[in-house]
Amino acid sequence: MTEAKRNPVKLLLIYDPIPGRREAYLHYVQGELIPALEHMGLRMCEAWHTAYGAYPLRMAGFVAPDRDTLSRILASEDFQDLEARLQNYVVNYKRKIVPRNRTFQF
Repeated sequence: MTEAKRNPVKLLLIYDPIPGRREAYLHYVQGELIPALEHMGLRMCEAWHTAYGAYPLRMAGFVAPDRDTLSRILASEDFQDLEARLQNYVVNYKRKIVPRNRTFQF
């Protein structure tokens, strides 16, 4: 087994939802984005909301079994479409790839 196969990685999606688009945002994220990412092989492991401070309002984490799998997913046309559609509902969007850790990561 290769090194990449033994090391799960986490995809962090970090952003601020656009004020006034909350209902459409929630409908897209819960009804389309999360199920599609899970169907692609990513497992949602966390979702955070910032209640206080100068940090992005939302962060969602998804685990992939290894970096190669995540790279293939990120390069796919389906993921790129989902990501582009998410940006219709959010600002200050970033994504990060980090080694999986069971504690909070940012």
